[in-house]
Amino acid sequence: MSYLQMNPLRKDFPVIDQVIKGKRLCYLDSAATTLKPIMVIDEIDKYYRSETSNVHRGLYWLSENATFKFEETRDKIASLINSPHRSQVIFTKGTTEAVNLVAQSYGRSFFKKGDVILLSQMEHHSNIVPWQMIAEEVGAIIKMIPINEKGEIILDEYKKLLKDNVKFVSVVYVSNALGTINPAKEMIKLAHEKGAKVFIDAAQAVSHLKVDVMDLDADFLAFSGHKMFGPTGVGVLYGKKELLENMPPYQGGGDMIDVVTFEKTTYNNLPHKFEAGTPPIASVIALGKAVDYLLQVGFQKIHNIETELLEYGTKKLSSIPGLRIYGEAENKTSVISFGIDGIHPHDLASLIDKEGVAIRTGHHCTQPLMKFFKVTATCRASFSIYNNQEDIDQLYVSLLKIKTFFE
Repeated sequence: MSYLQMNPLRKDFPVIDQVIKGKRLCYLDSAATTLKPIMVIDEIDKYYRSETSNVHRGLYWLSENATFKFEETRDKIASLINSPHRSQVIFTKGTTEAVNLVAQSYGRSFFKKGDVILLSQMEHHSNIVPWQMIAEEVGAIIKMIPINEKGEIILDEYKKLLKDNVKFVSVVYVSNALGTINPAKEMIKLAHEKGAKVFIDAAQAVSHLKVDVMDLDADFLAFSGHKMFGPTGVGVLYGKKELLENMPPYQGGGDMIDVVTFEKTTYNNLPHKFEAGTPPIASVIALGKAVDYLLQVGFQKIHNIETELLEYGTKKLSSIPGLRIYGEAENKTSVISFGIDGIHPHDLASLIDKEGVAIRTGHHCTQPLMKFFKVTATCRASFSIYNNQEDIDQLYVSLLKIKTFFE
């Protein structure tokens, strides 16, 4: 079945069915955040309308119900990513907090002066800056894994960098700026052969691919709810149990304690040791519905839809004179980053908005990657399961119109 002409999933996303500035909304910024299906929106409304209460504390029905739904989401996430145990699923504010948690807790405990941390040239700033902060604190060294002109990690160069002093590798599974799918499993295996631990940023992967932490053998892996049809303000950190158990708490507060005295405090077991304070309860519960939706659609169907969109979009945009696509990896998801000769990306974004088209422009929090391609910014169209051929055609016609304006 072709999803380009008729995409029945569109009806599940109420945001998309509207007119903005007199134009049909064409939402092509799913790499920044995905739209939310009705079942996720309804779950948030239900919690605040009729089920509001705190979790893990009350013995009354509202609290017990909220706690059940909250912890049910943990089970759903554990199943989704094939975690060996639910206690290895830790709720965070998102991928960024998860990176910071591991950098500060694991890094401060186990990194020492002269240790090397490897990061790829295509990393998001949130997977660079936290490692820089801890490296500066303990005297560790950060080295860069280079990429080629297609936007692919050069595995031979990665292998050369894997010396005995490399203690940690942190790499993105799917590039937010290019759509490149990195060979995460192979990179983890190579790092483990040298005794290094690996963190996988799966923020852009989890809504496109079946992420299996056991198959990957990832030491740590993180993602954000809002990039997988769930709410903002919630994410997940997965870690191997022995690593998490040996890491000190990232924050202190309620729920992460066992016994508190003024002389000494002992800490709760996993996962609660890393979940201080009142969590984003509604968001966690609704994230469970997002998992339900993902599984209801199915990853094969997601792949089929996004492959059609990427192939059609690449063909259409490539036919525009003066347009260059950045990131042409052999293995990539539904992201097309591009620039048009003579038009600044910010000007293009402002003008295309008047045509009802929502795309992202800028450095996409990947300034080292922009430097590699010798640009300050790109335009990025990112597709998801609710897009169709009409969206791509609207983008294409709008780009031609803007290009004519500048000629």
